[in-house]
Amino acid sequence: MGWDRAGDYEVALEAGKVVCRNGKGRRLKSVPAKLKDDPAVVGLRQLIEWLERHERQCLTEVEQWMVRSLPVPTAVLAQLWPDPAWQAALRDVVVTGADGGVAGFLRDVDPDRGIGLVDLDGDTVRITPDAVSVPHPVLLDDLDELREFAVELGVGQHVEQLFREVWRRPSGLAQDATSVDTYAGGVFKELRFLHGRVTQLGYKSRGGYAVCPVIEDGVSVEARIWIGENDGYGEYDTETGPLSWTDPTGRALTAAEVGPVAWSEGMRMAAALYAGRDVEDEERAA
Repeated sequence: MGWDRAGDYEVALEAGKVVCRNGKGRRLKSVPAKLKDDPAVVGLRQLIEWLERHERQCLTEVEQWMVRSLPVPTAVLAQLWPDPAWQAALRDVVVTGADGGVAGFLRDVDPDRGIGLVDLDGDTVRITPDAVSVPHPVLLDDLDELREFAVELGVGQHVEQLFREVWRRPSGLAQDATSVDTYAGGVFKELRFLHGRVTQLGYKSRGGYAVCPVIEDGVSVEARIWIGENDGYGEYDTETGPLSWTDPTGRALTAAEVGPVAWSEGMRMAAALYAGRDVEDEERAA
């Protein structure tokens, strides 16, 4: 971007910050306070806020593709790739082809040449599928090997994929079980603390539950944990309840009916909420 006039100065946007130079072209360490309400400065700061929101939205969207393992048309990726925010969110994610096999780390998308990847042999290749998927890490059988390979390549994913914590359903769990109490009993001194943690982690609360919706194989599933009904005061204590899953009608699902992604994401939510419990009280009780 070029320089815009702001009084006797000029301002521009550089690396996400407003920079300023005087009439002689000398860069200043900061923007003079008297320029804070100048239309050019205000406009640039509003642009920064918009870009930050856009970057977050791009990351959220790609994460949704991953959680849902949705196929994404190559033509769509080619339109998004020139946008730096989309490119940052997509770069180095592991993608799979239509057959579900791991294709490699995404490095480039071109409408004519197709998708550029670093494959699992470390070679740069081009493929031209109609669509690719960004799989959830729990679906990657060779996840440990991919993590090691990513470290060797110096891959830094903006979307938490390879190094996202995953939970797999224990083989010894009763198939007709309808809840898991691994992270139940996490005590919070005040209800508002737990509800605040739900919001901070990006989850929603409804009817006294923290909820995490997942669409897996086209089917909607909701992981839910009792956190206590918020009556507007939130000053009494509460604790996390067992984790369960329901279908769109509210029917409780058995362990056998919960898919691997819904299981992992539900456990991830439960673990994150439990981690914020009042540990001091636990230590005193011990």
